[in-house]
Amino acid sequence: MSINCIAIEHKIELLPRAIIGDFRLAPPEFQRIEFGNVDRWFPWFRSVQQMKKDLLLAFDVGTSSVRAALVSETGKILAFAAKELEQVIPQFGWSQQSPRTWWEGLVFSVRRVLEKVANGADRVAGIAGCGQMHGVVLVDEAGELVLEEAPIWNDKRTRELVAQFCAEQDTKALLPIVGNPATVAWPAFKLAWIKQNLPKTYDAARTVLMPKDYINFKLTGESRFDVTEASSSYLFDIRTGDWSEKVLKVLGLDPAKLPLIAQATEVLGAVTKKAAESTGLRAGTPVVVGAGDFPVALFGSGVTSPGTGCDITGTSTVITILSEHPAADPIISNVRGIIGGWAAFTILDASGDAMRWARRTFQQHEPYTYEQMISLAEGVPAGADNLLFLPYLNGERLAYQPNSRAQFFGLTSRHTAAHLYRAAMEGVAFASNRNIDLMKSRGYRLDRMVSAAGGARTRLWLEIKASIYNTTILVPSEPECGVLGCAMLAGFAAGFFSSLESARADLVRYEGEVHPNPRWAERYQKLQSVFDDLYQSSEKFWDRLES
Repeated sequence: MSINCIAIEHKIELLPRAIIGDFRLAPPEFQRIEFGNVDRWFPWFRSVQQMKKDLLLAFDVGTSSVRAALVSETGKILAFAAKELEQVIPQFGWSQQSPRTWWEGLVFSVRRVLEKVANGADRVAGIAGCGQMHGVVLVDEAGELVLEEAPIWNDKRTRELVAQFCAEQDTKALLPIVGNPATVAWPAFKLAWIKQNLPKTYDAARTVLMPKDYINFKLTGESRFDVTEASSSYLFDIRTGDWSEKVLKVLGLDPAKLPLIAQATEVLGAVTKKAAESTGLRAGTPVVVGAGDFPVALFGSGVTSPGTGCDITGTSTVITILSEHPAADPIISNVRGIIGGWAAFTILDASGDAMRWARRTFQQHEPYTYEQMISLAEGVPAGADNLLFLPYLNGERLAYQPNSRAQFFGLTSRHTAAHLYRAAMEGVAFASNRNIDLMKSRGYRLDRMVSAAGGARTRLWLEIKASIYNTTILVPSEPECGVLGCAMLAGFAAGFFSSLESARADLVRYEGEVHPNPRWAERYQKLQSVFDDLYQSSEKFWDRLES
């Protein structure tokens, strides 16, 4: 049957959302129309009907930038854009950002990628995002921010509160419940700090969100906590998979402020008309819950089995070793994996951030590009002529020294900016290796190491790390592992993949391996000992600076 539209005998209600999104959502009478010559009268119907939903939109709310990408069904990034961000550091140990800048960055980046691909907005089958973890965003009943500057993952204003908590509570007894040691990073303590110090702000808050969840809320008007974020909040009961009534009571926090917990691949909602007008996306496009940037990067780099380690270097460096169960350890932290299991991890808060700091500090008028910095560092011998750098620019959350500081040691008049750049790269690797040794001492095995995120792009840095870790490093073909991971989450929800495992098998590839340099490794082994001793001897001075 072919319909030549001369007249329509009865009114058919056409839903714009259905037309733009999925024809299966249209009213039954609309679904029965056979598009013969209807395009003669309504030509736009034909183009909409034939438009294939073959793209996925991924976004990543990072610390240094908000990134967005359009990704094909085969995992190819067709368009990529980013908007740089700045951290606000009002005093030592504090670090915060405005959620408004995250949304502005998302709008900028999404519009840029949609412009680069023909009919991009019409072809998006689904959206998934990830983001920096542990930041606390508070919105009121109307969905408006009640705290303009959100404390983010590397904020340590909760040090005294955490110290008091550890002194008053049996944290060993809580470990089997929350699956994590008490540290300054966790949202539980940030929220408790806000309640103590900004009670009016706390009372005005209706909902607690993580950074990527704030973007999801702006896109859909809906709020959820994904399991990965919840598992590293110090408010999650790993035994029940829900919020811990016991910890909430101990901290005096209102459970009604916490959203429901969902899986990363669950559909959260659809892009609203208001969000569509801002971003250029089509209203009705489905948005999945997504997950924290760290577990998504693990998934996107193919690290999903026990015994596999991962170095995720962006603003920070997260060293992870997968296991079947969370580590019951007073130092090592844990997060749920995207495909089950747990990732035991340690973190260095300033790694890529250390390079960013060095770039701005040592060439203030016309800073070198990162490529120029790497080129200069390549001309310096391993060990930077006995120059060491402790990269604790923002303190650290590991162990018992959140007040640790950065320093250069061994500096002489013969050292140049090139030496400083090389020492900064090596210092990050020495500090990360110190964390690896800590995990090995706890019985974790490391069969291989995969590099992910921005740090996977720099060959020199990879060779330095391989030589200091004394481990071969596997390099993914797509360094934007977080973007690829998000695309796989959205693709599974959209029906592109039968399972997350099949998505990983189909899309994750590796381009090669970086092996330790034997000459460098020998030199670095000696310097690692000096680095460790320097760290230990500096602890008393960090405490004295605090006093």
